Amino acid sequence: MSTSQSLSIHSFFPRQKLVYALVAVLITIIFGAVGFHLIEGFSWGDSFYVAVQTVTTVGYGDITPVTPAGRLFATIFILFGAGTALYALTAVAQAVFQSEVMYALGVRMRRREMDNLQNHRIVCGAGRVGRRIISQLKRQHIPFVVIEKNRDRVAAMIENGDLVIVGDATLESNLQKAGVERAVGLASCLPDDADNVYVVLTARGMNEKLHIVARAVEEEAESKLIRAGANRVIAPIVIGGRSMAAALLKPALADFMDSIVAEDMGLIFEQVEISAGSSLVDKRLKDVDLRVEVDVLIVAIRRENSEMIFHPSGETVLLEGDLLIVIGKLEAMKKLVEVCG
Repeated sequence: MSTSQSLSIHSFFPRQKLVYALVAVLITIIFGAVGFHLIEGFSWGDSFYVAVQTVTTVGYGDITPVTPAGRLFATIFILFGAGTALYALTAVAQAVFQSEVMYALGVRMRRREMDNLQNHRIVCGAGRVGRRIISQLKRQHIPFVVIEKNRDRVAAMIENGDLVIVGDATLESNLQKAGVERAVGLASCLPDDADNVYVVLTARGMNEKLHIVARAVEEEAESKLIRAGANRVIAPIVIGGRSMAAALLKPALADFMDSIVAEDMGLIFEQVEISAGSSLVDKRLKDVDLRVEVDVLIVAIRRENSEMIFHPSGETVLLEGDLLIVIGKLEAMKKLVEVCG
């Protein structure tokens, strides 16, 4: 369990202890009301009235016990009831104090956790698109920070142990809090194109090497987001239309792609970069035969100059900095990462 999860909002408030205190007070009042009704002969309304007076230590004013037995019961009940009320008040005060202290401590610890992040991702907006991105990041155990101004969504994410900044993602101060200078990627998925353009423009000015993916609500916003500094622009409406067309025209192909995306077959697409110390550098594909040794299929290779080689042949020479686009199982991907250095 992460620090954020152990210090979630709901754990700040010891509800069980408060419930016990309130139940104890309620039982005490009922007990007192029954006693006054049976001993003094008060009506049920007067009995509850006197019992509440006793427990709250307000004192007797208009209605008082008159019989010796009633006064003895009242004396014992005052001691018992006042003690119960004091316990309940102490529990409430302790809970409130503990809630404030633990909440402040949790905020500081999450702030420190964010400050220590390196090479993480930033998700601006936790709507329907943002939540899917967050789910994928968590599934692959990739560190991330979310910037969201909807407090209901923020509360739910903190409960799940996510690092969240409550505020407007278009503000430079919030991007700075999220560590945009140390991040490697940012996804701007706000519901307004103008806000996404502003986020992309601000983030690009703060980190020139940042890989930025932006959401385009309207298709016309794509060119503006690219000019603002986005590396990729995703238009859910366009992608949804293409998927529906593929499902209509090529259902078998659409089913296959959906099964890969949903990981029903245990296969995933991945990109792995060949580092300087890798044994693959300057080797031909047929000499290393990754399909046999690692059990992955190389779909494409992207060179450092952005040249894309689809379905590379065995004569293709692997170079330092090449980005391998592969498909395979998760275990095979881990081996490939080791081979690529």
